Amino acid sequence: MTVPQAETEAVDRRSLHERIAADLRDDIMSGELAPGANLPSTARLKERFDASNATVQKALQLLKEESLVVGRAGAAVTVREHRQRRVRPAALTAPGRWLTEAAKHGTHARSALREVAEVIPPADVRAAFGLPADGTALLRAQLLLIDDEPAELAHCYYPLDIARGTALMERRRIKGGATALLTEVGHPPRHSVDRVSARIPTQEQYQALRLTSSTPVLRTLRVVHSDGEAPVEVTVMVKAGHLYELQYEFDA
Repeated sequence: MTVPQAETEAVDRRSLHERIAADLRDDIMSGELAPGANLPSTARLKERFDASNATVQKALQLLKEESLVVGRAGAAVTVREHRQRRVRPAALTAPGRWLTEAAKHGTHARSALREVAEVIPPADVRAAFGLPADGTALLRAQLLLIDDEPAELAHCYYPLDIARGTALMERRRIKGGATALLTEVGHPPRHSVDRVSARIPTQEQYQALRLTSSTPVLRTLRVVHSDGEAPVEVTVMVKAGHLYELQYEFDA
């Protein structure tokens, strides 16, 4: 009997060194290969993956570029201390929480303002605001850095009728953050909804986050409401997918 095509396994069309890197990356992220542990020898990796020495070295080079392992040719390759961070999205809605969370782990966080402009937002942002195809909103784009390494690219959008005449329109940091400003002008954030998806990075995301391979990014669309139905802020946050783990907690 012929097996329906939908029930057959898809062919992995990635190059062999990318597939090897993917399996080793999973071993590292799951803790199978702990920080400080040596990766299996080149000989063992060649046997495990039925690959040539050159192919194994190309796979290891990918992991080195992602800062997951360290080592040089002819020496043992070691798993670096994990840079993967566990993020609790609900805990990061309050102003300044990125700084607080970073300090808990002995790191330093700061943000760099990249752009302030009236723009036509992406389609999902326009849909959240109820804007037409040519509708505009205020964009405040910033890059969050932890220990001077890019951690998150955030594009924050605001309705123009709320933003005009406020510090949101100015190319400078806002004292107390946007949340405090929205509260001052009568639109205190009350409720947020996150939609998280994994995607291949865009050119802007690749460059801003200093990515070194096409590993997916985590894209969060956060819609923030005040006391009314219309959103007062919509933010698109993008993080390197292999560096973050999202933790959600629910009461039974």
